[in-house]
Amino acid sequence: MCGIVGYVGTEPAGPIVYGGLENLDYRGYDSSGVALVDRGLTVAKRAGEVSELRFPKEPDAVCGIGHTRWSTHGPPTDANAHPHTSKNGTVAVVHNGIVENYESLKTELVEAGYEFSSETDTEVIPHLLERELEDGHDLLSALERVVDLLEGSYAIAAVQAGTDRIVATRHESPLVIGHGDDGSFLASDVTAFLEHTRDVTYLEDGDIVSLEAGDVSVYHDGAAVDREVETVEWDADAAEKGGYEHYMRKEIHEQPTALRQALSGRIDLDRAGVDLDLEFPQGCLESLEEIQLVACGTSYYASQYAAQLLEEVADVRATVEIASEYEFDGGRDPWRTLVIAVTQSGETADTLGAIRRAAGAGARTLAVTNTLGSSVTREADDTLFIRAGPEIGVAATKTFVSQVATLALLAVDIGRGRGTLSTADARDLLGDLRGLPGAVQQVLDEEDRVLKAAREFRDSESFFFVGRRFGYPVALEGALKLKEISYDHAEGFAAGELKHGPLALVTDKTPVLAVLTDGTRAGETMNNVTEAQTRGAPAIGAVSAGLETGSLDIGLEVPNVGIFEPLVANVYFQLFAYHVANLKGRSIDKPRNLAKSVTVE
Repeated sequence: MCGIVGYVGTEPAGPIVYGGLENLDYRGYDSSGVALVDRGLTVAKRAGEVSELRFPKEPDAVCGIGHTRWSTHGPPTDANAHPHTSKNGTVAVVHNGIVENYESLKTELVEAGYEFSSETDTEVIPHLLERELEDGHDLLSALERVVDLLEGSYAIAAVQAGTDRIVATRHESPLVIGHGDDGSFLASDVTAFLEHTRDVTYLEDGDIVSLEAGDVSVYHDGAAVDREVETVEWDADAAEKGGYEHYMRKEIHEQPTALRQALSGRIDLDRAGVDLDLEFPQGCLESLEEIQLVACGTSYYASQYAAQLLEEVADVRATVEIASEYEFDGGRDPWRTLVIAVTQSGETADTLGAIRRAAGAGARTLAVTNTLGSSVTREADDTLFIRAGPEIGVAATKTFVSQVATLALLAVDIGRGRGTLSTADARDLLGDLRGLPGAVQQVLDEEDRVLKAAREFRDSESFFFVGRRFGYPVALEGALKLKEISYDHAEGFAAGELKHGPLALVTDKTPVLAVLTDGTRAGETMNNVTEAQTRGAPAIGAVSAGLETGSLDIGLEVPNVGIFEPLVANVYFQLFAYHVANLKGRSIDKPRNLAKSVTVE
């Protein structure tokens, strides 16, 4: 969602904070701003991207905070941009999340004489801090008292004129500390400061931290606590574009590497098993009656793919629910139910809420995420990392394929643990998984053909993506990618549903993109594609090698990797979406109205 960055140390804070904002502008980009502390407080903020921010020159300031915003309360205007300041101008605050009771707090403050200059929920925080400071508290104890008044989710950082100190806290919104040689860093994501340090501490809900040059103190429930210092395994170069025009295209091309990382050290073909470092209680797998996957967006479609794998491989009923709609109900037995939260960031508010409801009902929970130290890793009983590396583009690409591959390993692990998957079948599946990186690379090598198709169909009125079985979630994901970054109308359908209504929308300006691979009942899907073609629709198919589909306008060959072929077909759809959007001149890495990590409900 929004991005927070802070620095206090011995170096000029301005360039460091501004550089952190540039690193974080994929998280929120409706507006941005900074507050630098010297003898006084210098604040600059405005609507628009970070590059449009007129940055203050304060060479003596060694302490500062910054923010990139994705609007929730109030439109993207200069007044609504963060930081927000107190009435007397001595306190500045940046905030991610939502203060749910801000209206009642605002009413109380207005009646006490405080004036508001924005439409945001955030502005109550600096006024509340000022009130506590006037009562004699220092900034740290003032923040401790203020958070007791707040309801909702938040990550907050505050500075005060005349003090080289940042105080911060979190509740259901991420914050991480960076420990550097020349100072201390604070951010909502490690990418903000990764060129300065890879030694980090992930704060937990309820932690309150005080950062000064070379000194970090963390408190919880009023007592000092020690939080582990961890080393981020990837370096700053991994979060750079590396010569690509857009992060999204770079991350599409990183998928073979991401897959190798996801699979590395986890496959044992000799024993036809996997090693995921998961420890289920004795009897848990054998007694399972249902696996529930909860997720949002791209992670939801990855979960749909995985649910079919789990049913086929592990012989256990698997259901998928949109996290915001999830309830643990229907008379399910918690002991016989495993709930898997699938979230790239590990901070998705709806998914965190769902896993809390499952845990509250007594079910065992498992997180599948890309982010070390994220909130979901503390909420779940176990965590399985997808190890895709940093993903900066708002539209998820390499994390989708890595999620499915990791969940496929889990399906094999559960199938073997339950005794429902034979040695021969497990070996075949694992062999196909090991073939995925090479198969994806072969598709990437055909990018020029996809670019040609994008040029031919870029001006279409609408796009339909269709597939069956494992091809259906890929159709949904393909449509999502195109609509996210091109702003064109695109829909994904189970192929058989075309004739039950959507066919009425088909014209010669409605290309149909189809998954025609192993694991998708390609012959039946091709019949549906033909029905659309007879109404004038052009057809593009991602087709298993050797499969005859002569009536397609464009056929794109998918290497043989069994039931993972639809996953490879998805790479063609990613490239198609990218090139259509690029030809239209869209903001590919930062599509309008969207943000990378949705930390509000």
